[in-house]
Amino acid sequence: MIDSDTLREGLRRVCTRASLGALTGDPQRLTGGAVMESWRFVADDSAYVLRRAPSLAFMEARPYGHSTEAALIEAARLADVTAPEMVAVLEPEDGLGSGFIMRALPGTADPKVILGCDDPAGLLRQAARDLARIHSLRQADVPDGVPVMDTRAGIADLKAQFIEAGGDRPIIALGLKWLEDNCPPPVEPVLNHGDYRMGNLLVEGSRLTGVLDWELAHFGDPHEDLAFGCMAVWRFARYDRPALGLGSLEDYIAAYEAESGTQVDPARFRFWTIYRTVWWALGCLKMAAQWRSGADRMLERVVISRRTSEQELDLLLLLEGDAPEAERARPLEEPITIGLGQGEADSGEIATAIAEWLAGLKDKLSGHDLFQLAVARNALGIVSRDSRSVTLLEDSQLAADILSGATALASIGLLARLRRDALDKLAIDVPKYPALAHARKKWTGEQ
Repeated sequence: MIDSDTLREGLRRVCTRASLGALTGDPQRLTGGAVMESWRFVADDSAYVLRRAPSLAFMEARPYGHSTEAALIEAARLADVTAPEMVAVLEPEDGLGSGFIMRALPGTADPKVILGCDDPAGLLRQAARDLARIHSLRQADVPDGVPVMDTRAGIADLKAQFIEAGGDRPIIALGLKWLEDNCPPPVEPVLNHGDYRMGNLLVEGSRLTGVLDWELAHFGDPHEDLAFGCMAVWRFARYDRPALGLGSLEDYIAAYEAESGTQVDPARFRFWTIYRTVWWALGCLKMAAQWRSGADRMLERVVISRRTSEQELDLLLLLEGDAPEAERARPLEEPITIGLGQGEADSGEIATAIAEWLAGLKDKLSGHDLFQLAVARNALGIVSRDSRSVTLLEDSQLAADILSGATALASIGLLARLRRDALDKLAIDVPKYPALAHARKKWTGEQ
């Protein structure tokens, strides 16, 4: 992470170059963002946000840089999308790396606050409106360099990522095989935001004030954006509201169709829901690799890597309907656990002790440090739970058999085994994930 002196000096240079006025006070690190850093600062009584990569290494694999992204956001804003105004793109002499500065907008991106708003149905319609306006943009409307997605190539890339990560997750292998077998034909590509979901929408009250985080924008099937925001992981605490955690799919799709003048295809919607679930599962796995490589040593990277289990559970819930009735009705086996002795403290007890000590620091911290404290306590919780249970999850041979088609959901006992694996691992990694209670009740009858 950039040190405070370098950050202030760099921002002073940008403020002078962009005629933003004098920098006042200290920049504040904003929470959220699995990849990029965001810093809020004030210059001449106006608030701005710096969006930057944590290192130049993060930009190496991206199809376009921050200058193109900034121009893309401006193009969307001019098309009446609720997007922030760009004021400057970082230059090498600024000493801040790669990024841009935008005018700060009112509101919050905190899903917990937003999902408790007074008019979620109205907010859902606003989100559908903005997404339809994004999808109205074509290649001639945006700067060069924004890629066009080839779905088959995308699936092949996901498969390569899976193999590179060890190729030992049978549920992800099941998803990859399904994608290969069910890839739809191409459609006219439209601009996709690429990360259109709760957490990237800025809201004040029940009013949409900004669409953020455009670094994954590309041209492709509009159903991809629609499906991504409706994944279980982005509903947060409102698992019962499938559309962005705000309402029903029917209402969201109706509002989108009314604004866009197009019709949503349920089969394509399902395909892209499965595709992006596999995509995010592998994205979570990559976080640990980024931490190990030194590209970003933030604690959050390690913790997010354990959220792969959320997507495995969600993926199985999406795919299990394709299994024969006899396999869907097959009961789950009891979890496999390893008991520990009752003598000296085990690693889980030590982790719990550290977490309890950290809890005493909560009132002494603020801003991003407070957020990192919560991440650290979550990480210690994983260690504590992990020490008490061992499940048979990583089976590279089973994954290979699924990818080859030798094993499928029709195979006797496969679905029951994968269900048990998904439940047991998620109970360690993220026990409060809302879909876990839903799946446990559905598969075992437990409340």
